[in-house]
Amino acid sequence: MVVLPVPPPDGDPEPGRSHVEGSRLSQGSAILATVTVTDPDVLQHPSSAVLPASAVSTLAALAGPDARLRPDQEAAILALVDGRERVLLVQATGWGKSAVYWIATSLLREQGAGPTLVVSPLLALMRNQVAAARRAGIRAETINSANDAEWAAIESRIRDDEVDVLLISPERLNHPRFRAEVLAPLTSAVGLVVVDEAHCISDWGHDFRPDYRRIADVLSQLPDGVPVLAATATANARVERDVAEQIGSGTLTFRGSLDRPSLRLGVVSQSSGARRLAWLAGWVRERPGPGIVYCLTVAEVERTASFLAGCGITTAAYTGATDAEGRAAIEAELDRGNIRCVVATSALGMGYDNAALAFVVHIGSPSSPVSYYQQVGRAGRGGTDAEVVLVPTPTDADVWAYFDAAAVPPRRTVEEVLSVLERSGPCSLSDLEGAVNLRRGRLELLLKVLDVEGAVERAGSRWSRTGREWSYDEVRHADLAEMRRAEQRSMRDYLASTGCRLRLLREALDDPGAGDCGRCDNCTGRPVEDHVDPDLEAAAAQHLRSAVVRVEARKQWPQHLDGRRGRIPAELRAEEGRALAHGTDPGWAEVLGPIFAGADAEPDDALLRGVAAALKAWDWGRRPTWVTWIPSRTRPLLVSGLARRLAEVGRLELVEAVQRIRPDAPPQKAMENSLTQAANVIDAFSYTTGLPLGPGLLVDDVVRSGWTMTVVAEGLRGAGSGLVLPFALWRRP
Repeated sequence: MVVLPVPPPDGDPEPGRSHVEGSRLSQGSAILATVTVTDPDVLQHPSSAVLPASAVSTLAALAGPDARLRPDQEAAILALVDGRERVLLVQATGWGKSAVYWIATSLLREQGAGPTLVVSPLLALMRNQVAAARRAGIRAETINSANDAEWAAIESRIRDDEVDVLLISPERLNHPRFRAEVLAPLTSAVGLVVVDEAHCISDWGHDFRPDYRRIADVLSQLPDGVPVLAATATANARVERDVAEQIGSGTLTFRGSLDRPSLRLGVVSQSSGARRLAWLAGWVRERPGPGIVYCLTVAEVERTASFLAGCGITTAAYTGATDAEGRAAIEAELDRGNIRCVVATSALGMGYDNAALAFVVHIGSPSSPVSYYQQVGRAGRGGTDAEVVLVPTPTDADVWAYFDAAAVPPRRTVEEVLSVLERSGPCSLSDLEGAVNLRRGRLELLLKVLDVEGAVERAGSRWSRTGREWSYDEVRHADLAEMRRAEQRSMRDYLASTGCRLRLLREALDDPGAGDCGRCDNCTGRPVEDHVDPDLEAAAAQHLRSAVVRVEARKQWPQHLDGRRGRIPAELRAEEGRALAHGTDPGWAEVLGPIFAGADAEPDDALLRGVAAALKAWDWGRRPTWVTWIPSRTRPLLVSGLARRLAEVGRLELVEAVQRIRPDAPPQKAMENSLTQAANVIDAFSYTTGLPLGPGLLVDDVVRSGWTMTVVAEGLRGAGSGLVLPFALWRRP
């Protein structure tokens, strides 16, 4: 959070570009003492007043003794405290939105109002907010998934009115016990409701979260006169209208300039994964830091962080898989300047506030200029210049498509889920997985959306149909899909643009004051330095192609699978396997991509050398004595040829042990969840008997869920083979 001192720097909103929509405040204010003010920025405010001493002390604790409020900050505080209005702030990252609700909270509590309820989307954001509030003397607590041992004590303090601010995640709003025992009594006594990162309310926003939609229910139950504040930096006009409508009629909107005068944006292209890594290591070494390097996938984060660490750069990896304790520790080390850079997915995004961040680099392009603006806004918050560089990769569009698939499923799938619930009554997630071809994550998201829209409801762990009238909005979903495609086109335009890069981002957010920044690589005519050290490039190539890609052994059959129950017996189970490359791995994917995209063919020598190196690095207990393959419907020459060549160079017995007996079965990549993936390959193969007793290498082209390898390994072991060691060229999500 940044509250600008007086006089404001050049980056303050330009005159006339910060505007207020909706009702206007009166010239006077009951909570402010009228004085003569000479600061021209304050004179722009409709009230010629200053905040009382208690608010000034809160501001000083938040931002220092010389801090002064921006005009819209003061106006928003007046609207909340004096006008008890519903307010939407659409302001640039680092503008100081949190100062508005901390000062408003302080003033409202002085007037005898109840505590403030803040709905916040990320643990990192909540930790920062709690720390900031406590520094200002505001008693703040949070209830979230990371502190469940503290819930009872916090709830007791809320009942005793010993909490000024309660921060919760939107997911708490979907928790039946929390809604009944904490939220219901709090709603009747709350003094202010704050919705942070409010674009998440809107399914037109770049980070839509269905649990946020429950906020509208909370707001509808508030007593008259309870003010509401929604805040975001990343709302275009459409999202702004949607959010304003959802938080209430007559919403007062403060929309300011989205210029970020401290940011220097640029794009640099590198021709290979090794060159991208080598460039990054050399570039980061020359910067004082600290900074953030964003990647699109967890695997890319781990590869990048390990290479930077190997180059002597203090680095940490931060993803959705990092536990709460680990995240807090990384953030603290980054705050203290003990880490040169954190390599992260978007899990380290909204709300992380570190005034010292000197750079943000993206290895791989986000799919939306809106989300890109939000992420680069982590840098340059202290007023000093920060460098922002985007490095595209050839697989960006594939990653975008993968995440697009997590959107609301097509009508056929939605109606199938509802039909199962109507037919079968209350169902658990595993019950539904057994009835519909939808992966668990997508199924959970769909149920949340249907729950918010009133089509389904949850009791404990079981879901049921409500019986309320509901229809699939084909037009809206088609519009959403087109919006995502348009955003992706905008990111391609950003990469190819010869014009101002910040202007393009601001225009994507419908900033009416968008103009050329004069600071980006295109405005200045100074491209981002793209030099790559040859030694670093060689080290990066070695790093990328030596990564161990594990194929985990399945140990448990899915629930409801016909003919299979419980644990897979150890004597019928595959061993842990290996793959040459993982997903969009830039080491071998750049070799495998053309092979898989082209016509089926025998493996070439370059691919064989890579496979041989991966097998050599495999720390198996007993070396395989024979090799077989899973017959491929799309690449039979590649797979059988690879098995044959491995048998030749490794002096292994080549055995044609597996035959496909259901060639008309759907392709495995069309199967969404674990049950359908396993069921699709059960009884799809037959096996030669009298197999060798020694360990056997089982070759396939692609492994996704691992169920094909699991079922075939069971068949081979049942036919008398020894240990089965799976190996695939590509481990795909």
